[in-house]
Amino acid sequence: MKQQICILGSTGSIGTQALDIVEQYPERYEVYCLTANTRVEQLAQQARKFHPAAVVIADENRYEALCQLLSDQPDIKVYAGAEALCQIVQADPIDMVLTAMVGFAGLEPTISAIKARKKICLANKETLVVAGELICQLAQDYHVPILPVDSEHSAIFQSLVGEDQNEIEKILLTASGGPFRLYSAEQMQTVKASDALKHPTWEMGAKITIDSATMMNKGFEVIEAKWLFGVPVEKIQVLIHPQSIVHSAVQFADGAVKAQLGIPDMHLPIQYAFSFPDRLPLNKPRLDLFRQPLEFFEPDLQRFRCLALAFDAIARGGNMPCILNAANEVVNAAFRSDLCSFDDMSRIIEQTMQQVPFDASPSLDTYLQTDADARKVAASYLPN
Repeated sequence: MKQQICILGSTGSIGTQALDIVEQYPERYEVYCLTANTRVEQLAQQARKFHPAAVVIADENRYEALCQLLSDQPDIKVYAGAEALCQIVQADPIDMVLTAMVGFAGLEPTISAIKARKKICLANKETLVVAGELICQLAQDYHVPILPVDSEHSAIFQSLVGEDQNEIEKILLTASGGPFRLYSAEQMQTVKASDALKHPTWEMGAKITIDSATMMNKGFEVIEAKWLFGVPVEKIQVLIHPQSIVHSAVQFADGAVKAQLGIPDMHLPIQYAFSFPDRLPLNKPRLDLFRQPLEFFEPDLQRFRCLALAFDAIARGGNMPCILNAANEVVNAAFRSDLCSFDDMSRIIEQTMQQVPFDASPSLDTYLQTDADARKVAASYLPN
């Protein structure tokens, strides 16, 4: 039988590539629901092509526009709003949910999908950054598998297949270093969003591309790896690997290192999450190691303060990673709108972490309140 898929965030980079895979394997996969935040035209185009049972636009102000665009498609139900996102993932026919929404907004729909016992293909790293302990406990309670879609965590997952209970000595989490890897501190003071959006190896959405430039994205991935693979943060090492060929690796107790290599493309980790444990043919270019040097460097935590702040947040635990994420979402958007400088981002995040009340044992309600509070504090530090 075909696997019924719900794609949360179908108009983004991960969502569109996931639809490529659905299109390549129509005998295996069928789209049950597509969702987007604001892109009604693109969502409507996708709906016309893949004919899902339902579509959801998160921005309720765009509901009428989406209804109009799909007025000649009476078999496609149209919904809007955050509550609709949480409800649609519970639909009985759905087998798996690809969580490709950006930011904190992905948390509650993911929780709703877990409680409905849907397989989770996790591309929304903020879910585990903000509430990793809660999500892992829910996944255990409801016996729901969480398969990583991030290329780095997929690489770690692939390296662990067949290792069963063998001890992980170290996780080697690779990072491209972003566009400013070789910049001096002086040069980084004058960079603009247009500079940061020119990623050297990956094509991603704007928010994650800025996070890559600050290396906050890698900090988030450290936190995500801690929860996904049950290892203390002390056993996770970040390596700058400019070529983005070694997607990540695992070192075992005997010193052996297993890594997953491939071209910088997200189709493979998305498809592997869909098809695991099967490996399906993928019509993409192959890696040519004869033409590809492999280099590795230590990250500079002084120049890339956001990475250091992420390590600080996970060391503190509780709701501190939630504060980190909320402040980062605020300053990331502000930087893209030229409302703050590159250096302002880490400064404001650190100030927010110092000001928002700490809770060592947060509940979901605590996370929601913390997110709201941290956003207000971070916004208050933005230059007028």
